[in-house]
Amino acid sequence: MKITHEEVKHIAKLAKLSLSEEEVEKYAKDLGGIAEFVEKLNEVDVTGVNPTAHAVDKYNVFRADELKDSYNREAILKNAPSKEAGCISVPKVVE
Repeated sequence: MKITHEEVKHIAKLAKLSLSEEEVEKYAKDLGGIAEFVEKLNEVDVTGVNPTAHAVDKYNVFRADELKDSYNREAILKNAPSKEAGCISVPKVVE
């Protein structure tokens, strides 16, 4: 499938791009090559092939929820340079 210069200019206009004539020529050739490749893919017989979103069968794999002890607050606050009301105190950065 041949992509014309007018089609490339139209696509560039939609994308709000300004292209030189050399760029229009290059993109017309590149987009034409992509369109030809897609046409070749359309010729492939996919009878009996199930559609897939991924190349491999992967499903969400989650670990089981387990109740575990949290970190020791006192040990964490021991390393804080400044603490207040059981929390790490930091300088105000937003007014």
